[in-house]
Amino acid sequence: MGRSIEANQNNFATEVIERSQQQLVLVDFFAQWCGPCQVLKPILEKLVEEYSFTLAKVDIDKNPELAQAYRVEGVPDVKIFSQGQMQLGFVGVLPEAQIRELLAQYGLKSTLDTEIEAIQLDRAAGNIETAKQRFRELIELYPQNPKLAIAAAEFLIGIGSLESAEKLLAAVPSGSREYDAKVRTLRELMQWQHQAAQLVPETDLDRQYLQAAQLTLKGDYESALSILLAMVERDRKYQNDAARKAMITIFGLLEDDHPLTKDYRKQLTFVLY
Repeated sequence: MGRSIEANQNNFATEVIERSQQQLVLVDFFAQWCGPCQVLKPILEKLVEEYSFTLAKVDIDKNPELAQAYRVEGVPDVKIFSQGQMQLGFVGVLPEAQIRELLAQYGLKSTLDTEIEAIQLDRAAGNIETAKQRFRELIELYPQNPKLAIAAAEFLIGIGSLESAEKLLAAVPSGSREYDAKVRTLRELMQWQHQAAQLVPETDLDRQYLQAAQLTLKGDYESALSILLAMVERDRKYQNDAARKAMITIFGLLEDDHPLTKDYRKQLTFVLY
């Protein structure tokens, strides 16, 4: 977790320049009358809770000398300081995901991401109760964090707690392309699992479909995709194109840049066309 401070002419050298020798400092030059500044403010305040950096907020109307010294022509203007030097920042409002990418370029990693990765290792090792407890503790620390809610919902779906997962998803605010897509994918996964649970296996395709659903819940996406691809090739019409739809759901879970998504999307295209 980082720290948030009010910076001014008197403490700028100490709180920004000197501190940047030990820790990355983001200086948010803002104005009270600036609408975009009020949009960016909660994004930066949320990120400083997750990352180890200092957020120094400078009101340009109260500190015109600093605004002039650092050539602030429009707000919000975020300057980045590292090792006592000003680095490339950004002007205006960037999406949260892009600011996270910017922080990653400076070697910063979200504490929350680290905790979620550790929980996923617990899950993979079969330590389900430990993972569940760690999610509870994180949610107490970050009750309004949509990324955490989505990760916890995915975990709950994996252990069959669909009702609890839906409660978490319902609390995720809409309006973010990234989060909206993930919520939609998880609801598709729940629908798939519900459909699979009601299926009475009578054919080889039925059994393969159920196996793919179970493998997906375990996080073995590669095996699930392999089975589903073979099903599409064998019978595209099975359960109203269910195998192809299930593959699309897994692609959504993995996201576009994952190697499995890239590989199996190409294979699926080849089979279909």
